[in-house]
Amino acid sequence: MDQLNRITSDPAIFGGKPIVRGRRISVELILSLLAQGETQEAILDDYPGLQTEDIRACLAYAPGS
Repeated sequence: MDQLNRITSDPAIFGGKPIVRGRRISVELILSLLAQGETQEAILDDYPGLQTEDIRACLAYAPGS
């Protein structure tokens, strides 16, 4: 599965911001948490619906990746 297939955008959800697998978890949020020093494990604990591959997809989606 292509990593970026995990990132979706729907004008009806979060105003079209990129989100993870249609959930109400934005790529921007995940990247912000990582930038603040949160570990992947902590993020996965806080958002049980997320998978490690989702975080990798957010990193791949980030500008400059």
